[in-house]
Amino acid sequence: MIGERWTAYWFVLPGTVLLAAILGFPAIASILESFGLQGGAGPAGGYAALLSDAQFLTASFNTALFVVCVVTLHIILGLAVALLLNSQIRHLWFFRVVAILPWTVPDVIGGLIFRFMLDPLSGGVNALAIRLQLMQQPYDWLGDPDWAMVSVIMAETWRGYPYPMLILLAGLQAIPKEQYEAAAIDGAGAWATFTNVTLPSLMPMILIAVVLDVIWQCRLFGMIYGMTNGGPGDATQNLSLFVYRQYFQFFETSYAASAAVVLAAVLLAVAVPYIRATLREKD
Repeated sequence: MIGERWTAYWFVLPGTVLLAAILGFPAIASILESFGLQGGAGPAGGYAALLSDAQFLTASFNTALFVVCVVTLHIILGLAVALLLNSQIRHLWFFRVVAILPWTVPDVIGGLIFRFMLDPLSGGVNALAIRLQLMQQPYDWLGDPDWAMVSVIMAETWRGYPYPMLILLAGLQAIPKEQYEAAAIDGAGAWATFTNVTLPSLMPMILIAVVLDVIWQCRLFGMIYGMTNGGPGDATQNLSLFVYRQYFQFFETSYAASAAVVLAAVLLAVAVPYIRATLREKD
C-alpha cells in the first residue's frame, strides 16, 4: 500500500517540478527585482513610492471598480443563462453553443471589436442609435472618461460571462432532483424553490465562480489594451496595464516589479480562502 501511494506521487512529480520552475523562477526574479537586487531601474523607495504615486492609486481604484462591476454582472448574467440552459427546451445544444461563443474570443480581439463598434465616425453603435432616434449626433464613447469605463465593463461582461456560467451550470446539474420534488410537494412556487433550494445548494459554486473570476479580472490586460489602451488619460488604466507601461514604455523595471508583486499578493490573498475551503472539503 505504501509503495502504491508513493507511485502516484512519482507520476505527478515531473509535472509538479515543471510547473514550479515555470511559475517559481519568474516570481522569485520579480521579487528580487522589486527590491533592486537585479540592477533594475525605478523610483527610489520601491514599494513606498507606490503609495504616493497618483497613477498607481488611480490604477488600483480603476481595477477595484472594474472587478466589482464585472464580477457582479458576470454572476447575475451567468446565473440567468445557466438557469435557462438547465431547463428543458428544444435544441438545447444549439443554445449552449451560442451562450459560450463570447468566451472563445480572445480578450484583445474582443477589445478591438468593441473599439471599432464604438468608433464615433464609423462605429455601428452610433449608427444604430441615430437610426433609432436615441441620439442626434455621433458620440465619442471611448473619449469620455466616464463612458470609457462603462464601455469597457460592458464589453468584458459580454466576453467573460460564459466562464462563471459554465461553473454555475455544473452546480445546477449537480443538485438532486429529489429536492425539487420535495419542494413541489410542499407547494413551493418558482421563487420559493429558487431561494430555498437552488440558491443555497449553489452557494459553493457561486463562491468558486466569484474567486476565480476576481483573479481573472484583476489581471485582465488584453481587453483594456485593445479597447482604450488605458485612456482617455488614465481613466481605464488598471494595474496590469500600469505594470506594462512602467516596464516596457518607461523602462522602470524595479518599479514595475514592485507593482506586479503587490498585485500578486492581492490575488494570493483572494485565492487563499478558496484553497483552504477546497482542502477542507477533501479532508
